[in-house]
Amino acid sequence: MLYSGVINQVETKQIVENTTLLEELTNLSATELALIIRRKQASPVDVAQAHLERIEQLNPALNAIVTIAPDLLDRARKAEASLMRGDTPGPLHGLPITIKDTIETADLLSTSGSVLRAQFVPRVDAPSVARLRMAGAIILGKTNAAEMAMDYTADNPVFGRTNNPHDTSRTPGGSSGGEAAAIATCMSAGGLGSDLAGSIRIPAHFCGIAGLKPTTGIVPGAGQFPPSIGPYSLGAAIGPMARRVEDLQLMLNALRVTKASRETIIPDSLQKRSAALRGCRVAWYTEDDVAPLTEETRRAVARAAGALNDAGLIAEQRRPPGLERGYELWLKLFSRASVVQLRNVYTGREEEGGDFVRWRLATADDTPVPKLDEYISAWMERDRLRLALIQWMTEVPLLVAPVGATPALKHDTLKVTIGGTTLSTFRAFSYSQAFNVFDLPSVSVPAGVSAEGLPIGVQIVGRPFEEDAVLLAAAIVEEALGGWQPPKL
Repeated sequence: MLYSGVINQVETKQIVENTTLLEELTNLSATELALIIRRKQASPVDVAQAHLERIEQLNPALNAIVTIAPDLLDRARKAEASLMRGDTPGPLHGLPITIKDTIETADLLSTSGSVLRAQFVPRVDAPSVARLRMAGAIILGKTNAAEMAMDYTADNPVFGRTNNPHDTSRTPGGSSGGEAAAIATCMSAGGLGSDLAGSIRIPAHFCGIAGLKPTTGIVPGAGQFPPSIGPYSLGAAIGPMARRVEDLQLMLNALRVTKASRETIIPDSLQKRSAALRGCRVAWYTEDDVAPLTEETRRAVARAAGALNDAGLIAEQRRPPGLERGYELWLKLFSRASVVQLRNVYTGREEEGGDFVRWRLATADDTPVPKLDEYISAWMERDRLRLALIQWMTEVPLLVAPVGATPALKHDTLKVTIGGTTLSTFRAFSYSQAFNVFDLPSVSVPAGVSAEGLPIGVQIVGRPFEEDAVLLAAAIVEEALGGWQPPKL
């Protein structure tokens, strides 16, 4: 229900109209939606119901949301009652969000796309989920992912395949693909993904939304499966995904539980905030000597750099040192760890894995197992190159880079050919993997569209723990280049 008599009393533009209530409520950014709930312009119950109806309308063709929280409307009613009592709301009060199925949610199915966990219901929330609830968010449901978060799809033997909302013959990316597809189509206001090799940024790029991989440790990484332990802890992160960059900031504030998470959710104007970055040096590049790019991707990166330059930053085409080693170091540091994880889970039950898991296990020993000294050497090289890169970034604090070589891929694509070079789909996203290896905060933001009408994102990258600067630069790019555009479903 709308709060009768309240809308006209609020000295802001009227956002919600009865005749278009469902469309208006679901199309709002998470920040706008949280604000109108806070101001009692719309009831949390109406907001939740609008999203449920949107899911009923669109999800059958996409298969993005795989579990709906049965207590959604009850929690929305409690959120409404709290507002009517005059309780002080949290910054996400009443906001319906989704959670990647690899991240555990109390009393809600959390399968990680594995048949072995098809009935697993955690007793407690992952800390990241708990922090969003503390800020007032309501868990709407869980979104599809690659089995065990292991590849660039959202396809698994428990729930099947998620389709890209811009072209259902294509993947939404992975492993947080269901999350990206749900947010892009306004079935969810925002939510959580996880990222070890681009698994937030690549789906955001494929689906035309924004996604942040924060510095490891900014958001607690416990409570996900596979766990981010051992080598994974060098570069894995849980992070927010949303349609707008301002929403990433809103959720990040809640996730890291800073003082800002308890303050007003009304931001200063972008023009006022961006003044802090004027004169900041930015390096941008379109070659990492690992994967060639489509020309459309090159142009998107150049446009993003140009937008920052126009806003008063100083952008120069220049590749930072060491990034060309990111892809190979990713393989040396993390690839074998995935084999160990899968064997720990599937030994004796290999036939119950999906296509990718069975293939990964069957081919695990085709490449010789690295010797301990080789592994230690790779780790030391990573640390040395990371230190050199961070020192270089004292003078050039921001980077603009591709997310990957190409827009969204057709389902079941294993190799791509770009400019006469054929390479694996994994190698094609070396640009994302590098920033997991070197553990730098990175946000994917829309910056262009391909000839086929597919979104193209770019990465804005910063120094460790400087997520706020990265998000501010991404917001400048978003405003200049248009940001999220609704898929033509």
